[in-house]
Amino acid sequence: MADQLTGYRRPDGRVGVRNHVVALPVDDLSNAAVEAIAHVVPGILPLPHAYGRLQFGEDLDLTFRTLIGNGANPNVAAAVVVGIEPNWTERVVEGIAATGKPVTGLAIERHGDLATIAEGARRAARFLQDASELHREPVDRSEIVLSIKCGESDTTSGLGANPTVSQVVDRHVAAGGTVLFGETTELTGGEHLIAQRCVDDDVRKRFQAFFDDYFELVQSSGANLMGSQPTQGNIAGGLSTIEEKALGNIAKTGSVRVVDALGPAVRPTQAGLNFMDSSSAAAEFITLAAAAGAVVHLFPTGQGNIIGNPVEPTIKLTANPVTASTMSEHIDLDVSGLLRMDYSLAEAGDRLMEVVDRTICGRLTAAEVLGHREFVLTKLYRSA
Repeated sequence: MADQLTGYRRPDGRVGVRNHVVALPVDDLSNAAVEAIAHVVPGILPLPHAYGRLQFGEDLDLTFRTLIGNGANPNVAAAVVVGIEPNWTERVVEGIAATGKPVTGLAIERHGDLATIAEGARRAARFLQDASELHREPVDRSEIVLSIKCGESDTTSGLGANPTVSQVVDRHVAAGGTVLFGETTELTGGEHLIAQRCVDDDVRKRFQAFFDDYFELVQSSGANLMGSQPTQGNIAGGLSTIEEKALGNIAKTGSVRVVDALGPAVRPTQAGLNFMDSSSAAAEFITLAAAAGAVVHLFPTGQGNIIGNPVEPTIKLTANPVTASTMSEHIDLDVSGLLRMDYSLAEAGDRLMEVVDRTICGRLTAAEVLGHREFVLTKLYRSA
C-alpha cells in the first residue's frame, strides 16, 4: 500500500482522484455540441448519452440525479452543461453548482449549434486552464469512495477474483472508507445473506423492499432470466444458475455489515459498505456509482470484460489465466496465481490494494489508456 495517498480536494470537501473538465449534455440532442466542444478544446471530456427528452416521474428524476451526480463527482474539476432547452439545463447547472465547483450552462434553443459550440469552447478552455493549476494533496483513505461490480463471471470469479476484491472491501471499510455495491437481480438466491448483514431492521427492510420490487418487475414481465441471468458468457464459464452466480457475486462484498440501502445514484451518507439498488448491466451500474460519488471502481471478471467509465477509473482483475493471457491489455491485475496456490488470498489482496493505491495517486487504468468511456444512463420506463 502507498505510504501516502494523494487526491484533489474539491470545494465541498470531497476527494477525487482525477481532475476532469467535462462537457455534459442534458439530452441526446446536445451530444453533437458537447463532442464539438471537446474537439475544439481537446482536453475536455465529453459525456454523450442517449436520453433526456420527454421523460417524466421517477425516470426523469433518476436522469437528473445521474447527470448532476456525475458533474458533481469529485473526479470532476469543472463542467460545461449543454441542453436544448434552458430550464432543464439550468436545473443540472444548479445541482452541480451546489458543490462549489465551477460550472456553466448553455441552451441551444434561439442560438443554434455553432454559436453554442463557440461559446462553450471559450468557457471550457478557461475551465481547463484553471483546472491545470489544481494540485494533488495528501488525503486519507477514509475519504475515498470505492464501488464494486463483477462482469462476465465464471468459476474463477467466485474462487479467486471476487474474494480478492473482498479483501480490499474489508480493509477499506476498516480504514473508515466507503464502498458501494448493487446488482440487485444478481443477488437472487443469496439475497438473504445480504439481508442478514444489514446493520439494523430499517436497513434490512429497505434492502429487502428494493430486491422484492426488482424481482417482482422481472416476474411480472413473464420473462425467463435464463440466458440473461446467468448470461451466455457465465454459462460458458461454468455457472449454471443465477443462485450460483449470486454466491460468487456476494463473495466480493467482504465480511462487513451493510450500513445503508440506497436508491440508484443516491450519494451515501455513512461510511462503510452501502447497497445501491441498480441494474446489473456493467456500464449502467458504474455510471450510477459515479453519480453517487464513487471515484474508483473495482471490476473482477472471469471470461473477460472491457468496461471502462469516463468519470470513474475502472480497475479490472481476473483469476482466469486464459483471460489474463488473451485479454491482457484490458486487465490491471492477474490473480490467477491464487488458484495455483502461488500465494494466499491475503497476498492477493495486498496486490490489489497496491493497484488501487497507485490508481488513486494517478496511474491510469487499462480502460483509461484504451479510451473505454462507457457512460450509460439507466432508464426506468418508456418516455412520454
